[in-house]
Amino acid sequence: MSRLRASLSDTPSRSMSLMVALGLAESGTEVAASWISGAFVQIARLWPLILLSKLCVISLLGIPLFRPDDAQQFGVLLVMLLVDGALMLVPRWPVFQERMPHVQNWLMLPMLFLSGLSFSLWLKHDPKTVSDSLFLAAVPELAVALLAVCIVGDRRLLGISYFLGALLVSVAAKAGPAQIGLLVSCIIVMAVATLRQATADRERAIERQRQDLRAQRSDRLLQEHERTGRGWFWETDRQGCLTYISDTLVRTLDAPKGGLIGRPITEMIRPGDKQQGDGERTLGFHLSARTGFSDISVRAAMAKEERWWSISGQPVFNEYGQFHGFRGSGTDLTEMRRSQAEVTRLAQFDSLTGLANRIQMLRSLEQAVADRHGKAGDCTLMMLDLDRFKSVNDTLGHPAGDALLRQVSQRLQRVVGDRGLVGRQGGDEFKILLPGRQDQAQLAQLAQNIIATVSQPYSIEGTAVVIGVSIGISSCPQDGVTADALIRNADLALYAAKGNGRGVHRFYSSDMHADAEDRRQLEEDLRHALAADGLHLVYQPVVSSKTEQIAGYEALLRWEHPVRGPISPALFIPIAEDTGLIAQIGEWVLRTACRDAVQWLDDIRVAVNVSPTQFANPGFPSTVMNALASAQLAPERLELEITESVFLNDDDGTDAMFARLKALGVRLALDDFGTGYSSLGYLKKAPFDKIKIDQSFVRGAATKGSRNSAIIKAIVSLAEALGMDTTAEGAETQDELALIRQLGCSHIQGYIYGRPMPAADVLASQRVNGSAAAADGFQSSRPARKTMLRTIAVHHDGHVYTGRVRNISSTGALIEGLWNVPLGTLFAIELSEGQFVNATARWSKDDRMGVEFAGAVDLGALRNAPKALAS
Repeated sequence: MSRLRASLSDTPSRSMSLMVALGLAESGTEVAASWISGAFVQIARLWPLILLSKLCVISLLGIPLFRPDDAQQFGVLLVMLLVDGALMLVPRWPVFQERMPHVQNWLMLPMLFLSGLSFSLWLKHDPKTVSDSLFLAAVPELAVALLAVCIVGDRRLLGISYFLGALLVSVAAKAGPAQIGLLVSCIIVMAVATLRQATADRERAIERQRQDLRAQRSDRLLQEHERTGRGWFWETDRQGCLTYISDTLVRTLDAPKGGLIGRPITEMIRPGDKQQGDGERTLGFHLSARTGFSDISVRAAMAKEERWWSISGQPVFNEYGQFHGFRGSGTDLTEMRRSQAEVTRLAQFDSLTGLANRIQMLRSLEQAVADRHGKAGDCTLMMLDLDRFKSVNDTLGHPAGDALLRQVSQRLQRVVGDRGLVGRQGGDEFKILLPGRQDQAQLAQLAQNIIATVSQPYSIEGTAVVIGVSIGISSCPQDGVTADALIRNADLALYAAKGNGRGVHRFYSSDMHADAEDRRQLEEDLRHALAADGLHLVYQPVVSSKTEQIAGYEALLRWEHPVRGPISPALFIPIAEDTGLIAQIGEWVLRTACRDAVQWLDDIRVAVNVSPTQFANPGFPSTVMNALASAQLAPERLELEITESVFLNDDDGTDAMFARLKALGVRLALDDFGTGYSSLGYLKKAPFDKIKIDQSFVRGAATKGSRNSAIIKAIVSLAEALGMDTTAEGAETQDELALIRQLGCSHIQGYIYGRPMPAADVLASQRVNGSAAAADGFQSSRPARKTMLRTIAVHHDGHVYTGRVRNISSTGALIEGLWNVPLGTLFAIELSEGQFVNATARWSKDDRMGVEFAGAVDLGALRNAPKALAS
């Protein structure tokens, strides 16, 4: 077979065309191969009838009338029967079914050739005997073959095989030249006619097959398109009622029980409105006008969820121009609309917190302050900045910081509620826009609620975190009539809030511009001072309460400004923390203190304050070790004072830092105890050597009725139980000193034992006094006094004297103008018009005397009161 195919491929193109036309060679096209295969299948289905006809002839005629003389003819008939059966069964084998259709058609040639041969034998013999009628078996065989060829429409194989068989039989029977010539002529004519007919039939069949395949392919593509859900198709009649709708679309709709066929297409569309567009109105216009339309966006009316479609359609007319309806397609726009909505949402909302972003907040603020009838709108803007958020990012990482920002945003939304719009400015900054006129007292209350809520502890990855928030507030129109002005002024108010200790709120005032400029200038001067050694250290003694020996000094940072003079640390330390200079300043302080302390007596320590930023730096232990090594100072002589704020992010890193510092041999002191945000739980594991009691508990502790002494006693008891020393800060008077000793504090620090002094004065004091310290201060504490020059009327024993107040506190005053007043003299002093207070003279010298008020005086009310006039 392979050699035959190879020889066919080498013949001229005309011979190859003849073989292809006869179905005996591969056409090379999918359409022709499919047509030939179909023709073969139809013939093969009818061939069992030929086999059945032969069996019937043998059964009815051959077997009952069999004679020995007919054995040869009977054998020929049986052989033909077996060959026909084999030819019928062989194409059913899988190996032949996998072949090309033209290979299978070769098997048809023997079948049809046997039919012609059988018919030719029947024509040659005249059945005079019953056994000769066996040749009648060729008649049904030929009839069935002819029927098969007629059904298929391909008569060329039948004609050629028939005449070839007749020609062979005639030659074998030695027929005359006329008969042979006639048969040859018939064969030639039949071959030519068959070839022409076969070519025409093949071309028509191939064209029909091509159209069928194109139609099937188009149908498959449309079905696949519908099945994927990317599009669907529809058709209506002249009245606009659906005659076809894709099944995939019907399944997505909440269609009525009877289906959608026969219902108007407009029932599928939801009527348009201003928010959703006018697609339904546009579609109805095109349907009524019988005009084509394309990509009209409509909203589905029967969908189980909100769905949007894009519909296109064209009117259908017949060959006479009569309108038959519409036919068109549709696509689902829902996902595209959702994507567009998501893009819009991302453009207006913060992706991390879900709050309004900077753009939306600015747009909302501009709308709120827009002129209304020539007048700016009323609104209030709050600017929020989280305190100590940077340390969370630095210690726990940015994912923890993001989680914290999400929790903060949820709390802000919960507190503000429907009163305003909460947005994220970026980083750890937030905005709150409150529309309408707001009462200042209510704004202050809202700000306090926000501060209290945000300052509550957070749980981030199993770690307790505490932060704070500062708030700046500006209002329209009093603080500005444009969005830019409100933002700028709210920023200034926020700047003031952060400069006033953080965790507070401030309303904008006009003098904040000057304060902001002053702070900026101060920041620049601080950078210059750090670079030019403009900072210096002073040392305040820490004295043992039992031995009155100096146990150490605390290093305190000071800045002497060349123009402004001394700058308070409470002013420039927050600036250093905000600008990131605190780490550089802290390292300088540590190295300088170690270098100074190495010159002191061997048993005197130096205490250095450590900022939370320094403590969070993994390289801080190395800095401490380098400072000690550079100064050749023993580690046990260095005491690091750490505030409670380092426990705001209490995690494994905090514990590891404590362990590394203790491994160096330095002492650790907990500074400002009781003023932070943490619980007492960290005292169980933090390796502190000392607890420092904040001066806010010490001052006034000796005053009658003060509860501070109970707090100090509790702290001392706690420290003793934990094996820690205690230092009471801020002791100034003898009665405070006595109380501290009585309560059991181990160390005392305050003006009672000396003010902070430069390093040179420390060395001079040690050369004279060694480590001995002596208490020097007032006997008792007194309320803070204010300098005042105010004329007053002093009533005594029916007389009125004119005096002047030099300084005053809530419990007493220094009055001049009355000479040599006896101690214990009682007066009624008219501090202002109509405001009298009873007083007793406690001391007197020349024209001055000190008086004690019988009751507390409100100095704030006195400041603005009219002066008293002596009569």
